Amino acid sequence: MASHHSSSPVPQSNAGDAFLKKELEATKRFCPIQSLPDVCPKEPTGDPSQLCDSPSLVMDQHRWTIYHSKVNLPAALNDPRLAKRESDFFTKTWGVDFVDTEVTPSFYLPQITKEHFALYQQEITPREKVQERGKDVCAAKDPFDRTLLHTHDKSRTDLEQVPKIFMKPDFALEDSLTFNAVLPWSHFSTAAGKGNRDAASSRLLQEKLSHYLDIVEVNIAHQISLRSEAFFHAMTSQHELQDYLRKTSQAVKLLREKISRIDQVVCEGSLRVLRLSITRNNCIKAYNKLKLMATVHQTQPMVQLLLSTSEFVGALDLIATTQEVLQQELQGIHSFRHLGSQLCELEKLIDKMMIAEFATYARNDLNRPLEDDCQILEEERLVSLVFGLLKQRKLNFYEIYGDEMIITAKNIIKQCVVDTVSQIEEIDPEVVVKLADQMRMMNFPQWFDLLKNIFSKFTIFLKRIKATLSAIRGVVFLVLDKNQKTRELEDSLHKSSAKESTVDTEVAYLTHEGLFISDAFSGGAPGADAAPQRNGSPSSEPCSSDSVSEPEGTTDSSSSKEQTSSSGTPGGVEMMISDDMKLTDLELVRLANNIQELLYNASDICHDRSVKFLMARAKDGFLEKLNSNEFVALSRLMEGFILDTEQVCGRRSMSLRGALQSQANRFVNRFHEERKTKLSLLLDNERWKQAEVPAEFQDLVDSVSAGRISLPDKKPAAAEERKPAEFLLVEGQKYATVGTVLLLIRIILEYCQCVDNIPSITTDMLTRLSDLLKYFNSRSCQLVLGAGALQVVGLKTITTKNLALSSRCLQLIVHYIPVIRAHFEARLQPKQFSMLRHFDHITKDYHDHIAEISAKLVAIMDSLFDKLLSKYEVKAPVPSACFRNICKQMAKMHEAIYDLLPEEQTQMLFLRINTSYKLHLKRQLAHLNVVNDGGPLNGLVTSDVAFYTGNLQALKGLNNLDLNMAEIWEQKR
Repeated sequence: MASHHSSSPVPQSNAGDAFLKKELEATKRFCPIQSLPDVCPKEPTGDPSQLCDSPSLVMDQHRWTIYHSKVNLPAALNDPRLAKRESDFFTKTWGVDFVDTEVTPSFYLPQITKEHFALYQQEITPREKVQERGKDVCAAKDPFDRTLLHTHDKSRTDLEQVPKIFMKPDFALEDSLTFNAVLPWSHFSTAAGKGNRDAASSRLLQEKLSHYLDIVEVNIAHQISLRSEAFFHAMTSQHELQDYLRKTSQAVKLLREKISRIDQVVCEGSLRVLRLSITRNNCIKAYNKLKLMATVHQTQPMVQLLLSTSEFVGALDLIATTQEVLQQELQGIHSFRHLGSQLCELEKLIDKMMIAEFATYARNDLNRPLEDDCQILEEERLVSLVFGLLKQRKLNFYEIYGDEMIITAKNIIKQCVVDTVSQIEEIDPEVVVKLADQMRMMNFPQWFDLLKNIFSKFTIFLKRIKATLSAIRGVVFLVLDKNQKTRELEDSLHKSSAKESTVDTEVAYLTHEGLFISDAFSGGAPGADAAPQRNGSPSSEPCSSDSVSEPEGTTDSSSSKEQTSSSGTPGGVEMMISDDMKLTDLELVRLANNIQELLYNASDICHDRSVKFLMARAKDGFLEKLNSNEFVALSRLMEGFILDTEQVCGRRSMSLRGALQSQANRFVNRFHEERKTKLSLLLDNERWKQAEVPAEFQDLVDSVSAGRISLPDKKPAAAEERKPAEFLLVEGQKYATVGTVLLLIRIILEYCQCVDNIPSITTDMLTRLSDLLKYFNSRSCQLVLGAGALQVVGLKTITTKNLALSSRCLQLIVHYIPVIRAHFEARLQPKQFSMLRHFDHITKDYHDHIAEISAKLVAIMDSLFDKLLSKYEVKAPVPSACFRNICKQMAKMHEAIYDLLPEEQTQMLFLRINTSYKLHLKRQLAHLNVVNDGGPLNGLVTSDVAFYTGNLQALKGLNNLDLNMAEIWEQKR
């Protein structure tokens, strides 16, 4: 752009004021000059004040502004004749000679004055004020906007005429393709006959390109006009900026001189002191690092020294701490590049050594002599091994102990058998080679002593195992408690750290009995002061690594021995617990439970081996051949061992108890079969005569009456010389019995005593005893009531004395059934009380049997009455022969049963017999038509009845019997 005037010097006042003065002066000087209107008005910016100050095509057409200092380049190039462009429409159309003339007023139009608009002004003035206020708020810019929009649309339309190839950023005429696209070669062809057309085409192309150039220049000028204000503002502000820059440069130079003097006087010395302090700290860190490297270099010899004394925990702690130091403080040091892998291999070797050491310890602990000593073998060594295994997460180490327990249990039995066989002269090991066969050759006392010895050894064996496993579980619980305390401490520290500032210093301790090393501190002075103190030297002067290594090695060795010696105490154990045992509480609790389960397994192992020992001896039926006393002794021994193991281990083992129950069932079967067979033989040989009661049976009954249901001990020979009694006295009552019943009572007591000796067979014994009592009832019924004794024993007849004796024997058994029931009830579980109903059924059966015997006795006399009274005739002499026979038979009956049955039962029996007698006599009198009329026949009958009554009441025990003989007469209606 070309400017018509040069810019004046920039004043010192505000740039806006200078700009305004220049604009006013230019307006006064160049007001007569008329210029083309601005075809590129200022682009609106949204500021109403700027829109009001910008030029307008209507208002500022003849007023010069700074926007007149430019020329429309396309207009000047295309048509420089400005005179025509300045002419108006009329001059352009009608010529330059056309002039304006004054128009004469019309005679038909009235003269209009201001008064004509007064009313209108009054009405429109308030609206105008409102409109003006609205204009102040939102400036009127519609004419300018429409003009600007029109101008933009026109510029865009013009630019669209220019081909796109000229707009490409890589437009270059050097490119042949671009050149041919812009200037086609065909327009410059000089072929014959085409010269005029080609020349026209060339001119047309030139005009087209010129047109494109005009469009582009117009748009460029438009864009320049939009930014002309900023350009001129920058030009007017340039001198002022230069002055500002000059002053600023001088101020900066002065400031730099002052800073240089301050640096020399104030800062340089202080910075030198800080630099030297940092250098000193770095030297201290380097010294500590070298000392740390020297200590780490001694790790492998120290580990070898600790392993030589079997201090695995100390060696593992040293390896773990060294690994941590290598990873944190000495990472990247070339000389230690292989030390980490070497320590890992050494750690694996320690794992194998600890497992082998623990296996050796378990073997030595379990195979030492089984004396009455349950102390833990080398408790410090055990605790150290367990800590090491826990540290290495070898949580299945208890399985090694379990395997050794199985082997040791086998060896215990084998050694006991060998020791016992070697003391028996009857067994020749050269003849009987197998140990099991040698054991089977022992008699019961020898084998019983062997079993007792085995059980005692197993009891001591379990107590030792319990002591060892308790120590191991104690170590596990110590680690668990340590974990919980550590977690609580971390929680408390975490809470307190939220209130206090955190110290960003990390210290790695290379710990083995007092040896520790500091980290490379990230700070300055605090690290420098703390490092010498951690190295154990009161002064900060460095010392050589050689002078440090020897005392450290001595301290580690001595302190590790102190740790081993003190590990048995709680304090020593506490020292072994390091913070890097990364075991969760769940793992520790599971391990403790597994160790406790191992104790239960030890009990099961001892029981299983004992069962195999019993089964080996029972192959030839040895246990089934034991008598009651031997089996009871065996049962008590096994029960005692079972209770001892339960007390030691805290859990019941069922294998030995099951074997005992199995043998007990076999014993019960054999016991019952023997007694039942014996009872059967006794019944088959019983002649059902009253037997004398030996004194020992009377003592047996007396002991039962005293509440002691058991077989009495054998009395001295002098006591056995007492004469036998005729009756058995039971609580003041006499019982006439047979020998079989006396033995049955003894057998019943054997059952009861067997239950006391072997409580596990109570239910089986109850069932067998019920079966025995039922068998006696049924078999005695067959022999007496069923007259089986005639064929079995060879009796000629079953007498009333036999029947009465049988009834009394049954009554004796019934008397003892409640006692037996109470005895079993006290030894049964509440859920087993339903089995007691067997005694109720047996009692009912016995009562029914007794009632049948009584009915049989009545039936005997009934048949006799029927036989004698059917031939009875009322005639002299008196008493008649019939009544004499009846009284004779009644006397025999009384004589047979009176000494056998109690007086009450005798009276009841004769009352029933008398009732039968009256019934038959009444029937015969009715048949003879003898009535109670006081006649001669009546008198004869009365005399016979009086004879019968007198004889019957004369019998012993029947004198007060109410016979009621009036019932023999028919009642008159």
